[in-house]
Amino acid sequence: MKFENIQQQAQREWEAFNRLERPRILIGAVTCGRAAGALSVRAAFEKELATRSIAADFYEVGCLGMCYAEPLVEIGLPDGQRVMYNNVTEKMVADLVEDVIENGNPRPDLALATLGDAAIEGIPDVSNLPMMEGQVRIILRNAGLIDPTNVHHYVARGGYSGLARALGMMPEEVIKEVKNSGLRGRGGAGFPTGIKWEFARRTQNNTKYVICNADEGDPGAFMDRAVLESDPHAVLEGLTIAAYAIDASQGFIYIRAEYPLAVERLNLAIRQMEELKFLGENIMGTDFNFSIRIKEGAGAFVCGEETALIASIEGRRGMPSSRPPFPSDCGLHGKPTIINNVETLANVSEILNRGAEWFTRYGTEKSRGTKTFALAGKINRTGLIEVPLGITLKDIIFNIGGGIPDGKKFKAVQTGGPSGGCLPEELIELPVNYEELTKAGSIMGSGGMIVMDEDSCMVDIARYFLEFTHKESCGKCTPCRMGSQHLLRMLTEITEGKGTPGHIDTLVKLGETVKSGSLCGLGQTAPNPVLTTVRYFRKEYLSHITDSRCPAGVCQELITYSINENCTGCRVCLRACPADAITGEKKELHVIDPDKCTRCGTCMDVCKFDAVVIS
Repeated sequence: MKFENIQQQAQREWEAFNRLERPRILIGAVTCGRAAGALSVRAAFEKELATRSIAADFYEVGCLGMCYAEPLVEIGLPDGQRVMYNNVTEKMVADLVEDVIENGNPRPDLALATLGDAAIEGIPDVSNLPMMEGQVRIILRNAGLIDPTNVHHYVARGGYSGLARALGMMPEEVIKEVKNSGLRGRGGAGFPTGIKWEFARRTQNNTKYVICNADEGDPGAFMDRAVLESDPHAVLEGLTIAAYAIDASQGFIYIRAEYPLAVERLNLAIRQMEELKFLGENIMGTDFNFSIRIKEGAGAFVCGEETALIASIEGRRGMPSSRPPFPSDCGLHGKPTIINNVETLANVSEILNRGAEWFTRYGTEKSRGTKTFALAGKINRTGLIEVPLGITLKDIIFNIGGGIPDGKKFKAVQTGGPSGGCLPEELIELPVNYEELTKAGSIMGSGGMIVMDEDSCMVDIARYFLEFTHKESCGKCTPCRMGSQHLLRMLTEITEGKGTPGHIDTLVKLGETVKSGSLCGLGQTAPNPVLTTVRYFRKEYLSHITDSRCPAGVCQELITYSINENCTGCRVCLRACPADAITGEKKELHVIDPDKCTRCGTCMDVCKFDAVVIS
């Protein structure tokens, strides 16, 4: 079937999907939605509608990014009304069915936003929600809007038009288009994508490979998972375009096995591509042949590094290799190989569809386009966002993210995952792009963004992330293996009150050595949390060392629990204390025995009168 005919069929399906001849219910049901109970909510809807003999259409859609509002349910009615409801529970379903579907009452008290053209008084349009204002959705263009298992939905919204255009161009022209877009790799290093492709294109070899790096291993990061579960064809189309550009006939998706739904969606999407001749031999009637295989990884963080990833696909232990040679010259099985991450490839498909000039409207001169971030930590609106590069940290944290919960004070934000730097409040106006983050001592990374409030101890934060990267070090090179071990030891000593003034200078000196001497990106970035917390929060280090005090009240060895005059003698803390460290008579002030207290914090957690304090 010709692509034009596929597009026509897709358009008919898309129009039928949006015609709403009877109630239509869309449920955000990728991994995040399911974790919040989306499938139970769907089952409750089906049962309630069956009880009332109401016919409706159900679709599971992808992630809109508003994790704080999950589960999200959109109800569309034949009158054109489309309303999205947040934090939907099974108990709410009967009311929604009766009021919204049977009686046409949109229930503004339960609604989050409207969608489509029909405005409803008292309910904002989804584009006016604070979390959505300021976002530009290129990578997430279809997330939450289409059925990710239906390839025709993707085609109807411009999908595979980029591939069709690319196949009508010379490969060198495709590479030039990507270069002109200014797209930089979104996996962390920010290397220009078009130049990487050009290197592989110029390397003479009969066999070449392209790989999609979907080995997302950062704690708190879920950008790749959300894209693959919500819009897998956007990535597969980008990978196919990359293969055409460098003359590769075999591609791989390297994805961790902990993402079963993403793997399921990719397998289905690949079968659909093969059926429509978007993969296989003579793609879209041309002489271009290409196939894609999925390789599931075991979850080692270091396999996000290119050469370690290649080793894992080849069946060897995932450990990095020295470069040069670079994979574009000598990669998988010794053949020229390019590796792009999920987000990069999702950009490529849209750049070829809409053109390089369109893409350059977003971002800054050296950092074009948009970037997704997994917004997590001490922030009101957690979730997945996509913003133009160059936006400030302040706009992300306070406008889109809604600021810090419970009126607490913002203290720092870590960008770039466990290897990123911690940036203080003084840098809240910092533009988020590759150059500015590097100057500040941090990195863009893959897009993790963790917000910290005044209750966060920056020494403990550095120790926490260093512990992660130390455990994930493959141990091949000495600077990373031994350096991270000694950095972790010193940080632990400081948090236990055993640090000396010399620890700080040694941390900086050793951190710089690990950065410059390590073999791969893991070791080269692992000291970033240490170096930036020393740079911006040196006073906190000194408090731990010279005053034996943790200002945030986090480091257990440096804090003491006591009970103040707010105590009513209710005995709740006394009964909850696992160490029997609290004494006191009923309705009288209680006392904590510091020799018995294990500083677990249980007494503070159970006290309703703010009588337990830390000093």
